[in-house]
Amino acid sequence: MRQGWRWYGPGRDAVSLDDIRQAGATDVVTSLHDIPIGQAWTASEVAARKRLIEDAPDGRSELAWTVVESIPVPDSVKRLGQRAKTEIEAWIASLEALAANDVKVVCYNFMPVVDWTRTDLDWVLPTGATALRFEQDRFAAFDLHILARDGAEADYAPEERERAHGIYDAMSQEDRDGLVVTIASALPGSTTDPLSIPAFRERLRSYAGIGATRLRQHLIEFLQAVTPAAEAFGIRLTLHPDDPPRPLFGLPRVASTEEDYAALFEAVPSPANGMCFCTGSLGVRADNDLPAIVRRFGDRIHFAHLRATKRDADDPRSFHEAAHLEGDVDMVAVLRELVAEDRKRGPGQKLIFRPDHGHRMMDDLRKTVNPGYAAIGRLKGLAELRGILYALDAPPEAVRVRQV
Repeated sequence: MRQGWRWYGPGRDAVSLDDIRQAGATDVVTSLHDIPIGQAWTASEVAARKRLIEDAPDGRSELAWTVVESIPVPDSVKRLGQRAKTEIEAWIASLEALAANDVKVVCYNFMPVVDWTRTDLDWVLPTGATALRFEQDRFAAFDLHILARDGAEADYAPEERERAHGIYDAMSQEDRDGLVVTIASALPGSTTDPLSIPAFRERLRSYAGIGATRLRQHLIEFLQAVTPAAEAFGIRLTLHPDDPPRPLFGLPRVASTEEDYAALFEAVPSPANGMCFCTGSLGVRADNDLPAIVRRFGDRIHFAHLRATKRDADDPRSFHEAAHLEGDVDMVAVLRELVAEDRKRGPGQKLIFRPDHGHRMMDDLRKTVNPGYAAIGRLKGLAELRGILYALDAPPEAVRVRQV
């Protein structure tokens, strides 16, 4: 297996390429975040980013840009499916630009309106470090009283509405404004547009009549359009699970369970149609058996996000990002299955994984960092994951060093 590290690129990330080398990672996971959603990437733009990452100074360890996270899927594709022809053609053009530069793994998601969603970006842990958190009642307070979504009351029981009202009343205006930024304004690396509250309401209305069956069909239509090109280019597509893996804001989500993925693989059997195996997102649901998912879909997994989430005992819809070897994810069991799959593969097809959503801790508490992507917390997580791999007699591939 190969060790990856998400990097937001120059000017967007406090973590440097040398920091990535020092963490022991070999593979950079990045995207061209400056390019607007829906606009095709060009081969020259991809080449420039690839040179920045891979042209190591003399004496430095080599890095490789091997995974794109992500090429955003425009909202119009989710609402219209195959009818969004222009946007789908632009997405295929981006694949072609990547293939021309030998970048062959592409992560994407199909979450409507919002990407990964949290209610707290710096939830204080008993250690004094901070974590990302999703709190159901705080989310309800946003949905019912800040967003004031049409029909939201029907999604919450009376006691939930009462708790949400109490949370909203206790918030200062600064707290309310901060929650809008956290939920609606698109976190770093998001694949959705930042939205004001009026624009958020309007975007939700544009999904009227789109239930889970229709959204899944639009995803299938998108895959039927793009996988022939991906297969021809030698690119493996990896669909990231929904985060959290359940409906939000009255919108369906269709990549939340083992059976969701089974339906997509049956509908589009192309080998280019794969999954990003995110243990944190899938692990939020107690009914997702993570080792069993690897055993069933191992040959479809081309990229893995390894992190652990911990559900609240009194309301499992609420959770926080736990340390990588804690929480509700049995990381040893997961890695045992991933290693077994990786051993079946040739040298050019090795699984790439990255530590995900590390805690903000130590010196990073005094810095401006991308939420969930501070260096030290991910460094700790990667070291722990690497330790499991050594214990399984499957150390990750070593970093190569260019000689002066």
